[in-house]
Amino acid sequence: MRITVLAAAAALVLTGTPVALADAGVPRIDWKACGPEHPGFECASVKVPLDYDNPRGATTSVALARKPATDQAHRIGSLFLNPGGPGGSGVDFALRRGETISANLQGRFDVVGFDPRGISRSDPLHCFASEEDLAKFFDGVPGFPYQEAQERPYFDRYRSLGPECRDDQTIARHMSTADVARDMDLLRRAVGDRKISYMGFSYGSFLGATYANLFPNNIRALVVDGVLNPELWSSGRQVESDRIATKEEFREFLRTCDEAKCVFGPNSEKRWNALLTSVRAKPIQLGDQVYTYDAVINAAIGAMYNPRDWPATAGLFDQLSDASSSLSVAAEPDYDNSFDAYNGNVCADIEFPRAFEAYRATARYAAAGSEFGPAWWWGNAACANWPVNHDRFTGPWRTRTNAPVLVVGNHFDGVTDFRGAQAVNRQIAGSRLLAYAGWGHTAYGLSKCASDYTNAYLLNGTLPPVGTVCPANPNPFLPTAEAAAEPLYQPVRR
Repeated sequence: MRITVLAAAAALVLTGTPVALADAGVPRIDWKACGPEHPGFECASVKVPLDYDNPRGATTSVALARKPATDQAHRIGSLFLNPGGPGGSGVDFALRRGETISANLQGRFDVVGFDPRGISRSDPLHCFASEEDLAKFFDGVPGFPYQEAQERPYFDRYRSLGPECRDDQTIARHMSTADVARDMDLLRRAVGDRKISYMGFSYGSFLGATYANLFPNNIRALVVDGVLNPELWSSGRQVESDRIATKEEFREFLRTCDEAKCVFGPNSEKRWNALLTSVRAKPIQLGDQVYTYDAVINAAIGAMYNPRDWPATAGLFDQLSDASSSLSVAAEPDYDNSFDAYNGNVCADIEFPRAFEAYRATARYAAAGSEFGPAWWWGNAACANWPVNHDRFTGPWRTRTNAPVLVVGNHFDGVTDFRGAQAVNRQIAGSRLLAYAGWGHTAYGLSKCASDYTNAYLLNGTLPPVGTVCPANPNPFLPTAEAAAEPLYQPVRR
């Protein structure tokens, strides 16, 4: 996706208080082989209530994929996954990473990914008639406005998404995270699990927190990794984190670059500031590619997801710093429905301002935090003419679950900062915070220490000792870091 710098039938929440509803009935899952390109995996599609206010009424489809447990004699149950976004495909995530996760957990789980409603294979929301129409939407607007003259055209373009996506698309009115959590609980019942086992990354942490609040007594093991503070996210105040979180990790990028004598050093912060001044004044030509200010900022943000990308990104910045300037030509992104689905979910969950002046004022606040703040903020303009879903859940976020929740956070996470993990640890009584002292977005697969603790918790319910901090991996710019583990999470946005 283009980064614009992301009781299923038994409860309906309007004001934070569950209300009993008629049971929608548990769907039967007819698993079939996914095909020769995915040996050992099974796929299915099930019908779930479109609106849990009317659980026996219209339905929508949810696609699933699973890697069945290889140790059937000691099978624990199903482990549900969410890779983030919102807009990320859980089916693709399971097909891509299911083998690894299954092996990490001794083959004792059916590893299950599902595409949340409105996303990818699950009755997807489409705001555009074709890939060409999507490309036209981005034509003439930057990744985010960085000059005053760009702000109003950008706002008007993104604001126009509301009617384009909502009109004549029923799923657009039923894409709240609360409804996804209700779907997930219905899927738990459909696979025959008495309690849920779940691992959610990035935005998947918000889904996990929502599930924990709606179904606090239905948890066997729940892991959230790369954690959003739901109080900020659901209220539209995520910018309070975004305006500083990327800066905190990026300053580590610069510090470790200088420490390791990387190609962008030895005075990397000075070179970075000079590069921004130069590219803001005039785009930079590098070979046959042109870099504008927004492209450079987004390249830096993208690198903060995975420290393994840092050496290559430093190399790019080094070349840009030495390159001459030229005119800009915008690239056209590939079309899938990730962009549509991201906005469909976010705008369903969060009530953003309607007026252009409010977006401009918040952009100034974001920019005062760091050069990265506006890149995260401006994309929310897509919600300026998009009503929220009446079934969304906005808290209160404090709950106590029947089993402890494992909350995993990185000290330097430029996408979902460590303060988010600390907040969720406070909000969910009895939860346990596991910290990773290094860099990047999410820790599972990146830190062996954090991965081992997560696997032990999922398998046995064993929690890490209170106050556990896993040590940072080696400096990403040093040769010894090349063999470091790679996170299982792949950037979707959040």
